[in-house]
Amino acid sequence: MQAVAAVLQTGRLHRYNVDAGEESEAAALEREYAAWQGADYCIACTSGGYALQLALRAAGLQAGDKVLANAWTLAPVPGAIYASGGQPVFVEIDNACRIDLTDLASKADASGAKFLMPSHMRGHIADMEAIQAICESRGIVMIEDCAHTMGARWNGVLSGNFGYIACFSTQTYKHMNSGEGGLLTTNDPEIAARATILSGSYMLYDRHGAGPDATAFADVRLTTPNCSGRMDNMRAALLRAQLPDLPSKIDAWNRRYAILEAAIAQTQGLAPIPRPASEAYVGSSIQFQAISLEPAQVPDLLARLAAHGVEVKWFGEADPRGFTSRYDTWRYLADINPLPNTLDALSKLLDMRIPLTFDEADCALIGAIIGEETAKTL
Repeated sequence: MQAVAAVLQTGRLHRYNVDAGEESEAAALEREYAAWQGADYCIACTSGGYALQLALRAAGLQAGDKVLANAWTLAPVPGAIYASGGQPVFVEIDNACRIDLTDLASKADASGAKFLMPSHMRGHIADMEAIQAICESRGIVMIEDCAHTMGARWNGVLSGNFGYIACFSTQTYKHMNSGEGGLLTTNDPEIAARATILSGSYMLYDRHGAGPDATAFADVRLTTPNCSGRMDNMRAALLRAQLPDLPSKIDAWNRRYAILEAAIAQTQGLAPIPRPASEAYVGSSIQFQAISLEPAQVPDLLARLAAHGVEVKWFGEADPRGFTSRYDTWRYLADINPLPNTLDALSKLLDMRIPLTFDEADCALIGAIIGEETAKTL
């Protein structure tokens, strides 16, 4: 609140409204987040979905190009591919709700796609070295959707540092919250230059906090369209204030997650999604499978939980609801092939956020409620 008030006092909400020698809040955020992520370059923009569009365009996507993506994702991912002129090619997920590596290799060969946008959905990270090998052997550019994995790691490497480009969301419910917002990171100076011009920098690209030098912009500044989607200083100030606390928040989320995971694992008929040893996750939400329930029984369980104030979502619902939708409901997309493994996995997949407004005792109580109501439903 103090950081935002300070910006309002200046009246300089636009990121490029600075005097000579001054650094805007947006530029400072880019510099600080690039350092935190261990990336060379960072661009702050209006949303995580917009960051995905920037990434595709900056990576050279042309109209009609195919983009591989895991079928369990949220609507902004196919939306970004569509808005950028691409065609999504959905890949099956496995029983642990991660992208299926066998189907990924098969779809890559069959489609000839040169782009992959893996979503680390709800914080579940697939075998990133295996995905890298698939991409490198086929000349595929990987753009990581890290909306749910800011601060997570695979084999000690931060999520987002495996592909050419990473995109993060700072929407409400994400690991840092500015209401709406997004961050794009990369180590490629040409991609960073294109993304900066695309974000709407005009010729003010030298006012970015973690951008390439002027040589990277020599041609790019004249051949790249301005698709305005800059982050403003007020949202950047919100995020800068939160960034130092991110490690302690991750620890707090994971303590709460562990309590709920243990309760779900002890509940007959439910099973948490297994976590591989290579994954250091951020437990800001929890997913579990109703392994002993028929799909027709799931709405009854959710209603019982809601009566206690426990809000659980179901990814298997045929009709979109709230933020939750299935790949087969995005009917603006053409040529969506049946994905039976994905539909089977989603038919029993339940999802619950873990806000830090819950303390550990709250999580223990919620776990007990889930156990009691599941027993009544079975």
